[in-house]
Amino acid sequence: MLRCVPFFRIAGCLFLLLGQPALANQKPLGLWIQEFRTEATAKGISPALLDDVFKDFTPDERIIVLDRKQPEGTVTLTQYLTRVVTPQRVSEGQRLYLENKPLLEEIGRKYGVQPRFIVALWGIETHYGKITGNFNVPQALATLAYDGRRADFFRKELLESLQIIQAGHISFANMKGSWAGAMGQSQFMPSSFLNFAVDYDGDGRKDIWGTRADVFASIANYLKKNGWNDQLTWGRQVHLPQGFKTELADIKIFRPLEEWSNQGVRQIDGQPLAVKPIKAALMFPGTPEEGAYLIYENFPVILHWNRSRYFGTAVGTLADRIYGQ
Repeated sequence: MLRCVPFFRIAGCLFLLLGQPALANQKPLGLWIQEFRTEATAKGISPALLDDVFKDFTPDERIIVLDRKQPEGTVTLTQYLTRVVTPQRVSEGQRLYLENKPLLEEIGRKYGVQPRFIVALWGIETHYGKITGNFNVPQALATLAYDGRRADFFRKELLESLQIIQAGHISFANMKGSWAGAMGQSQFMPSSFLNFAVDYDGDGRKDIWGTRADVFASIANYLKKNGWNDQLTWGRQVHLPQGFKTELADIKIFRPLEEWSNQGVRQIDGQPLAVKPIKAALMFPGTPEEGAYLIYENFPVILHWNRSRYFGTAVGTLADRIYGQ
């Protein structure tokens, strides 16, 4: 995954105030399109599809502004969790979990991923499929590829988006997503789609836009292929003793639970840790005052999806609350 949706929505409200962005690419647009068409045609993309993409195409200035925009100020972990793991999102997640329970459990067994994490990612990424973005993905990616600031990355994603259309998974007109090219209810970039999307209902299309079976299986497949272990959860908030050496917090160093227990780490209610033969790392996703967490080896898998520790903590927290924990 490429982006943190809450910040982009905030930035998206500001673009009219910022003036006209300057494109990084100095090459004439017509020449750039001609060169891209030559490359894409050589890689099997049909001229008709390229005509659709570039008919009356001009770079979308809104997208350039959003790509340039850096979040102003900081959001604390507490503020982020309050915004993302809302009572409404929890209750809706519980309802949709029950509504789709047989399908979710079937997919969970097949891929080895607990269904609550599938639902939590679905909920945080697109509010359970309600907010998926309304940008035409190939044209958004063409804007970013032409801009030149991250040209190689977005040019590759653009080519892959066209491969997805040409394979019949979605039409050009219906390939909608975020300004950065993340698509559908799972918000996959085209490269993630090609690597992880699943045609679970067997209709010949990997439909992450409108078919829940494909959406759920694609999320589960992403997690499993990145190392998910359904014998573990994601982590938990814990209580640290007074004077605890905070330098022991390092998400890359996993120690046996017994070692953490011997260091005085306790459950958040003060009870002893249930010592099991598994390893955990200690992290402060926000400030130390906002709490410490023991994380298990599934947490780095969530960070493959989105590198933000805030995001990973929100996914785990929402999954637990959907499950009634």
